[in-house]
Amino acid sequence: MNVAKKEPGGTAPFPISELSARVQCASAALSANDLDGILISVPESIYWLTGMDHWGFFAAHVLVLNRNGEMGLVCRAMEKITFDNQVSNARFYGHKDHEELSDHVLRAMSDLGLKGGRVGIEKRSLFLTPRHAELIQTGNAEADWIDASGIIDDLRQVKSPLEMEYTRAAARAADLGTLAAIEAVRDGASDYEISAAYHHKTILEGSEYPGFGPFFRPTTRLGEEHTTWRGDIFHNGDAVFMETCGAYRKYQAPMGRLVYVGSAPEGAEKSAELAIDGMKAICGALKPGGKAGDAYAAWRDVAASAGLHDYERHHCGYMVGIGFPPSWTGGSMVTSLFPNSQRTLEVGMVFHAHSWFTNTDVVDYFISNTVLLTENGAEVLTNQTPETLIIR
Repeated sequence: MNVAKKEPGGTAPFPISELSARVQCASAALSANDLDGILISVPESIYWLTGMDHWGFFAAHVLVLNRNGEMGLVCRAMEKITFDNQVSNARFYGHKDHEELSDHVLRAMSDLGLKGGRVGIEKRSLFLTPRHAELIQTGNAEADWIDASGIIDDLRQVKSPLEMEYTRAAARAADLGTLAAIEAVRDGASDYEISAAYHHKTILEGSEYPGFGPFFRPTTRLGEEHTTWRGDIFHNGDAVFMETCGAYRKYQAPMGRLVYVGSAPEGAEKSAELAIDGMKAICGALKPGGKAGDAYAAWRDVAASAGLHDYERHHCGYMVGIGFPPSWTGGSMVTSLFPNSQRTLEVGMVFHAHSWFTNTDVVDYFISNTVLLTENGAEVLTNQTPETLIIR
């Protein structure tokens, strides 16, 4: 990997040139939205702009950015060593745990010339509590406060060549980990064993902790979309739901497969073919300049061709990129391939694409993949694990 080195923190995730380009891009977005500055509290965006990578984001961090590209990072004072090791393009404002974060945000705003003017604040952020937001806005009553949710998030959606490289590394780890999890499936296996096999392999293949999951569960809990291993034992005839994710330098690569134990019910082969056709339809509709809703429409046509005229889902995939817990979707909301979405598709966008047929009139089956949009169309990155019917 071609990355910058910064002593004494070792290998930085991004070269200074890439960070500088991102800051310039963010500054241009402020100008385009007639903003003098913005308070950024989404961890993914703070990492994207500064390279700050740790678990301390559970406590609110606020990156203050003005239109000139000057930045100040406000967080707990104890994070100073991490900041010094990792960040070189922002000033540090550390608060003690008995102090108000807002007081230090206001000081940073003053230092960066944002005492008044039009200032954006991310109201959709999970990490800026109403208390913090109210104290900041009250303390700078001279400012004209604007909801700037999504402005920086949107800039992160198109990946640079380095970000694509990181995503490929994450996808490879996810693929190999999923293959190991499949190998662990047998009559009498527990979901602990399957999960352990996945984690062991994916970590050894270079994955960091993902922003979410992974999920391993029996089809008796298939509808519980966000529950995972808890001690269930699998037996012949059961199915194992797997939705996994690799992560490299915080870039997420989710994927999913359904694995039958011992035998599959009649019709499962046809369902697998349906899921594969759906994935091909989604990927075929992901084209530069197209609309996100086109992918859903293409997948929906496949469902209808199988007689599932009334089958609808909330989406057939969503964008992924940088991801910190509690999500691998890359921020405080899901940007999805939903019906009639008019979001324009661009080269460098990455999706977790779903071809999901469960709780329908056909036998349960689903596949999902990390898909990169290139100049030549969609490229499936999680391409080593079979999409065809898997029986262990």
